[in-house]
Amino acid sequence: MFPLNKQLVDQTCCDFGLRNAHELGAASIRQLVGVVKDIERATGEEFVHMELGEPGLPAETIGIAAEHEALLQGYGSKYPIITGIPELKHWGSEFVRAFVGLDIPDNCIVPTVGSMQAAFALNTLLAQIDDKRDTVLFIDPCFPVQKQQCKVIGIRVDCFDVADFRGDALEAELERHFKTGRIAGMLFSNPNNPSWMCLTERELEIIGRLATKYNVMVIEDLAYLNMDFREKRGVPYEEPYQPSVGRYTHNCVHMISASKMFSYAGQRGAIIAMNPYLAQRCYPSLAERYGNDGQFLRNFVYIILYSLSSGVTHSVQFAMAAMFRAACQGKINFVQNTREYERRAHRIKEIMVRNGFHIVYDKDADDRPVGDGFFFTFGYKDWTGEQMLNKLIYYGVSAIALGSTGAKREGMRGCASAIREDQYEELDKRLAKFNEDFGK
Repeated sequence: MFPLNKQLVDQTCCDFGLRNAHELGAASIRQLVGVVKDIERATGEEFVHMELGEPGLPAETIGIAAEHEALLQGYGSKYPIITGIPELKHWGSEFVRAFVGLDIPDNCIVPTVGSMQAAFALNTLLAQIDDKRDTVLFIDPCFPVQKQQCKVIGIRVDCFDVADFRGDALEAELERHFKTGRIAGMLFSNPNNPSWMCLTERELEIIGRLATKYNVMVIEDLAYLNMDFREKRGVPYEEPYQPSVGRYTHNCVHMISASKMFSYAGQRGAIIAMNPYLAQRCYPSLAERYGNDGQFLRNFVYIILYSLSSGVTHSVQFAMAAMFRAACQGKINFVQNTREYERRAHRIKEIMVRNGFHIVYDKDADDRPVGDGFFFTFGYKDWTGEQMLNKLIYYGVSAIALGSTGAKREGMRGCASAIREDQYEELDKRLAKFNEDFGK
């Protein structure tokens, strides 16, 4: 049974343009998924999937019902409003107020086709607002595709591993990058994908203050909003709220996706919540390029987003509006619902440590243990992430190498979402066999 036949695995990798399993570390996440699916079909052995950050909970029924109703009312034949339907703009604004504690007016709430489109559009505009600023700064580890987007757009990328610069050390590191005058904007997720580390209010204050000082736009990815389960959050309009850089600077945009909070990934719905100061700001370079007043919000919506898509699917906008409204009114407790990922990650990490693995990004700020949640990181001995990936695939376990995320530490990123109750025992057996074969 395990390990799987080497020749079969290598041939499957070749079918996907790789020479063998040793090149899997360079594969994209979707390419790795394809390899694993084909191996499953060829062997009849189901993998324990930890590679794809896909929700493992049912989509919120309130969203489904709202989409169904919108389609029955004929919205499927109508182009959606690219700025967002009024219901979504209102309840998106209320959602940010209820769970992040920020006041973002309705006109600064804009729907996007997932946070992927939001990031692409924002990075595109960042590349155009100042000829002297040609770089986006990433706080690593990060979601690899966001850097890939910058490569597609043609804007430079700079980065540093946040684990090496926590607390006050973050200020000196940011100053070092910002002083070059080349940083147009910076992007980070909080909680972090993949390490699940969380920036503190003190660190967010540093980011916000320096962003204002050096005129750098901050893109805050809140895909896992209020999913730091170490704190009791999630009561609408009550503290503690999601920590946010928006309390410390006007130069910021927040990306909020329905994918993980409401398990609505398949419908590709998200919003950006734009600080009104930034939204109204006019840039001479945008005015010259597009022949208008150069306002950030209008150029973002009517030039960049319109070039990418004629708006977000009409029914999806109604779904997001309904889910935001239900959350604000206490009818959906998305924080309690997603706590299931905390339970799953805790069990998986226990199994891994028992079988010779270790948690790579194990400490948060102030030496606190990193919380359990959607993602986690793991290593084995002093192996590189690529070495682990190349071996674990023969044992029916798939995850991605941390190197692809910009991490300075070696290991792999796992996602707890897809594991089923009946797979914990099987994971334990496979990792025990792996450790028996390589632990000597």
